[in-house]
Amino acid sequence: MLYRMLAINVDGTLLRSNGRIQSGTKEAIEYVRKKEVYVTLVTSRNFPSAKKIAKALKLDSHIITHNGAFIGNSLDQPIYQNRLSEEKTFNIVQVLENFECNIRLLHERFSVGNKMKMPGNIIAKAVLGSGDPLFYPMQFVDSLGDYLLDNPVAPPKLEAFFTNEKEFNNAYQTLTEAFPDITVSNVDNQRQKLEIGPRGVSKLTGLRILSQQLGIPLSKTVVIGDSPGDMPMIEAAGLGVAMWNSPKEVKKVADWVTRSNDQNGVAYMIKEHFRKQQRIDFLRTIKIEK
Repeated sequence: MLYRMLAINVDGTLLRSNGRIQSGTKEAIEYVRKKEVYVTLVTSRNFPSAKKIAKALKLDSHIITHNGAFIGNSLDQPIYQNRLSEEKTFNIVQVLENFECNIRLLHERFSVGNKMKMPGNIIAKAVLGSGDPLFYPMQFVDSLGDYLLDNPVAPPKLEAFFTNEKEFNNAYQTLTEAFPDITVSNVDNQRQKLEIGPRGVSKLTGLRILSQQLGIPLSKTVVIGDSPGDMPMIEAAGLGVAMWNSPKEVKKVADWVTRSNDQNGVAYMIKEHFRKQQRIDFLRTIKIEK
């Protein structure tokens, strides 16, 4: 099979456990790009954060961010965006403010969250450790509901952080029952964080949209991921690859398992699977089906 696109998840896949790009990854991505393979990132991160990583890898391609709700290579001209309406966002926040949680509204240009204090520095770890670049403004307010009354926002995504499993379960059930037209995700099966977005938005739908835009079928796409949220992409791809650090259920649906994110798993997979693949233009000249 000749693969024409490579889609890579970011956290737990492309990045090491310390948040840094794996050694040799830049060279491996340049190697596969010289074979005329389109390389994209697929992530739940906001656009500026993902774009910063793309620039470090010298990628100018369209990237899939906010779990598939915002796709493009610039803030001003996305090829696709799907948002929660201003009214829906306000209503969701009103519901969440009845629970013990920190709420974070993630626009592609800025973030706004409530100031609620939570034990264990969970919010400091979640927010300050999220890789947000300095040019992505983060604001914290006493009441996010009050803020939205004066400053309506239609974001691609909301996040809610919990320290109490009962509160998490109640919030999840309430949101799914009250808002059938949104997507509420239990992130990586942890009872700590919910991601909320427009109905139908996912990494896989984002990848399908980019695939159609580029004219590259998923059957000719390689996907590398590590989390349960990546499983639909891994299953749908022509070649689905799981990281060694993935949970068992992710490895189970993958076609191939590479090394871990701390053992140059992405670079190893690229060199192993693209080593014999010739450049597409060269294959055209010798009339091999591309």
